[in-house]
Amino acid sequence: MLQIHCPYCNETREEEEFTYGGEAHITRPLDPESLSDAEWGDYLFFRKNPRGLHHEMWNHAAGCRKYFNVTRNTVSYEILESYPMGAKPSVTAETGDKN
Repeated sequence: MLQIHCPYCNETREEEEFTYGGEAHITRPLDPESLSDAEWGDYLFFRKNPRGLHHEMWNHAAGCRKYFNVTRNTVSYEILESYPMGAKPSVTAETGDKN
């Protein structure tokens, strides 16, 4: 079971209190009306799903009910950091390095 730190409550709790929200840092298209059906489908349904470091969105459903982001290793399940929505990660998924 994962132990997840909520940056808003400043508490580390069991995974059961949280709900997974998908890949973090997905940018919505600026002009969705100009996208083709294939481009819109790519935006809606296709995610990176990497092996290794990955930025995820989580919701503290049994706590403050706020969304936040987590950098997690999908191989080892290790959580490297959690940070509020709108903040940038200090560990990047592309390189695994601290910024």
